[in-house]
Amino acid sequence: MFDINEELKKLPTCPGVYMHKDRLGTVIYVGKAVNLRNRVRQYFRNSSQHSPKVRSMVSNIAEFDYITCGTEMEALILECNLIKKYMPKYNILLKDDKTYPYIEVTMSEEFPRVIRTREVKRDENRYFGPYSDSTAVWRILKMIDEMYPLKKCSTLHFPENTRPCLNYFIGKCKGICVGKADREEYLEMIRDILGILGGRDAGVIRKLERKMMEASDALKYEEAAKYRDYIRALRSLSEKQRATMVREHDIDILIPIRTHRNQIVAQYRVREGKMIGREIIYMNDETESTREELLSAFLKQYYLSTSRIPKEVIVPVHPEEEDLISELLNHIDEMNAKAGTDVPHKTRLYIPERGEKKAILDMTLADSVELARSLDERANRDEERKKNLRQKISELIRRAAEIDGTIPRLLEEDDEEEYRVEAYDISNMNGLDTVGAMVVYEGSRPVRNDYRKFRIRTAEGDDYGSLQEVMYRRLKRAREGDPGFSRYPDIMFIDGGLGQVHAVKAVMDAFRLTIPVVGLAKDDAHRTRAVVFTDGSEIDLKSEPLLFSYAGNIQEEVHRFAITFHRGTRGKKMTHSVLEEIPKIGPKRRKALMEKFRSIDAIRKASYEELMETEGMNSQAAESVLEFFQQ
Repeated sequence: MFDINEELKKLPTCPGVYMHKDRLGTVIYVGKAVNLRNRVRQYFRNSSQHSPKVRSMVSNIAEFDYITCGTEMEALILECNLIKKYMPKYNILLKDDKTYPYIEVTMSEEFPRVIRTREVKRDENRYFGPYSDSTAVWRILKMIDEMYPLKKCSTLHFPENTRPCLNYFIGKCKGICVGKADREEYLEMIRDILGILGGRDAGVIRKLERKMMEASDALKYEEAAKYRDYIRALRSLSEKQRATMVREHDIDILIPIRTHRNQIVAQYRVREGKMIGREIIYMNDETESTREELLSAFLKQYYLSTSRIPKEVIVPVHPEEEDLISELLNHIDEMNAKAGTDVPHKTRLYIPERGEKKAILDMTLADSVELARSLDERANRDEERKKNLRQKISELIRRAAEIDGTIPRLLEEDDEEEYRVEAYDISNMNGLDTVGAMVVYEGSRPVRNDYRKFRIRTAEGDDYGSLQEVMYRRLKRAREGDPGFSRYPDIMFIDGGLGQVHAVKAVMDAFRLTIPVVGLAKDDAHRTRAVVFTDGSEIDLKSEPLLFSYAGNIQEEVHRFAITFHRGTRGKKMTHSVLEEIPKIGPKRRKALMEKFRSIDAIRKASYEELMETEGMNSQAAESVLEFFQQ
């Protein structure tokens, strides 16, 4: 039994991190202290003087743990890492920070690529972001792809006799794989891209204007038009940016905002004297924290996971532990400089009182007022839509249950638990290589960790039989206690009409389960047309726009998932089926042959001498390949 009073006496007086836990052993709060004994004891004394947040937390503390550190800075860094690991209930957290996309330039490679990523590492590569708008990332990447013929594949070393892919022949790649690319010319393109991503596009535009005029003077009008379009694309991107009077270095302006429905930090980025955009980072705060606490939590968690920090961070209020956070930012600067992801510099955290920086702070504060209003309006609309959709799904479940004569789980309006939907689809090509797919939604969000794939074993080419096999295997695994299938849905969506619904319902009846099953029928244009019940009745989705959108999105998602799995299965089978039939050719030799010859047809035409040049081949294996293809 953990005796809190006795354990308090054992606490050391050195710096460290403490973790409060509830009765289940779950970490509910992580904090750091210069003196562990003094800090932790404060929670259990003079409770009347604590804030409501602290009183609520203390009432749930059943035990605590701690880790000692050498300095307060070490404790601060450890605190940030533990918060990210445990996501404690009473800490202010960056909400869904792992979902924000970045743009990565792979500078560690001889010929760098520009790719989308969600993981930032302390390596030689350059990262730009995070971007709260995924669409903006794709728009920027598409523009870069149109302007620059960059390497697309991740291969670092190409074997001899490599054949270039389609990108080379259509002018979308310089042909690195066949030695056609000039590295200096390629790196010049990368430098332009780094300027664009960093908001420093003036030099790139001047260069494109010069090339446009040169092409025009040489009567190469198509080439000049191409450069003109590139300039327009860059200027279109810049039109969304507001000019400022700030000197030409990097600045972040952070505005903590608390509204009735949201806790966010608005991050305004200034690069080379130009505001290049605003990012909205949502914070998960279940308590009534102050703006100072919100800002402090953001500074510690956000910049610790980034590879570049600006030279100045402007804030409207003094964050908690301001001096320590300033020291932390400079410590991160040093780590980034050592990792080669940033140039050495010091970061200044402050509130401007006059001049051009005070003017830009006032501008962002005024913008944040409008932002708070619009976010609350959006949250209200989303909440109303969510409520209406829940009602529609509840009505759908109730009607399906009435038709089947069963009693469903009712979806109460005040029930915090999201309803669960499973959707199924079958994919094949002319009845061959049949696969099944299952996707899962909770409310309006996909739960991708719960998606499942099935290779059809017993009903190849039979859609109804394939659906029954998938459903049987799914329900059997649930009965056997498989945690990956243990949760049953509130309703099942089946891609298809009445025949598919009856096929699945037969398996459901065999397992004596009463989960509602409905079909999603499509029209001649392959758009979701209606919801089909087991008695053949339908709901025409033209008159139900909310349900049409929801069901259509789920049907498209399960279809995409099934098709992707089927293509991968078919591709592997087409690539390896022939080679697997050749005696004395195992997995390593199959791989070596494909790397050298790149296709089955090239292996078929290869001579004995060419086969012998393949890694791992001997005379018996080469003769076996020749004999197989001669037959």
